[in-house]
Amino acid sequence: MLPRAVRDLTQELTKLPGIGPKTAERLALHLLRQPAGLVAKLADTVKELHANVHICSVCFNLAEHDVCEICRSEMRNKRLLCVVEDALDVEAIERTGAYDGLYHVLGGVLSPINGVGPDQLTLSELFERLKNREVDELVIALDHKMESDVTSRYIVSQLADQKITISRLARGLPTGGDIEFADAMTLTAAINSRRKV
Repeated sequence: MLPRAVRDLTQELTKLPGIGPKTAERLALHLLRQPAGLVAKLADTVKELHANVHICSVCFNLAEHDVCEICRSEMRNKRLLCVVEDALDVEAIERTGAYDGLYHVLGGVLSPINGVGPDQLTLSELFERLKNREVDELVIALDHKMESDVTSRYIVSQLADQKITISRLARGLPTGGDIEFADAMTLTAAINSRRKV
């Protein structure tokens, strides 16, 4: 039987996404083998997480201040707004260097089966931003899954009376992917999203 402190840590670690009981146990034992200073630094960093990370009051991205760096930047194209599910999507798009507009983080996607409706997301704040700002194009950058499609359709329907271009990230084959290994849905999306060259 493992000591209570190890069992307690293991139980807490299993609450993290993707961490099962065996992995949690290995992590707890790994931390036990580390120097006390290293574990203390990790504990302090975790404790300070909520104190040092805020939600941007404009776009709902993660921020160190009330307004994130992207929203404060004068270098961003303020006429272009990209809707994403969460902060990790912002990071992924920023890594490309291909987008220079602003963002709006929904905090999830609509999922009636899981009880997630428009009120649980930042959709009303999105629509308010679009009313009060000069945005030429709204880019919907949500995953290509059923809940994301429902969310995209909801956004489009709510903006039907506004003069704004709405686009969505293309679907299709990944760069370097082989056509012979692509599933039928991916190939269909790639064919339907083709463009002239």
